[in-house]
Amino acid sequence: MTTPKEVLKHLEQLEQGDIVQSASYREEAQEVLADNSVSLKLRQAIADRLNQANHDLALHTVSSEDSY
Repeated sequence: MTTPKEVLKHLEQLEQGDIVQSASYREEAQEVLADNSVSLKLRQAIADRLNQANHDLALHTVSSEDSY
């Protein structure tokens, strides 16, 4: 299993990987977020980074003709 610190590092590299790798990193992050044995501080850092990455992805993939 990937350590929470490695997951945080992976999330910092989301834009550099391909789609499959990015999805894998996001899945790792979700697993860590669901693990109550991981410190709240580290889970919060991962959640914040994942949220930012998801926001950035939405900005880059949604065109002006798309709607929510």
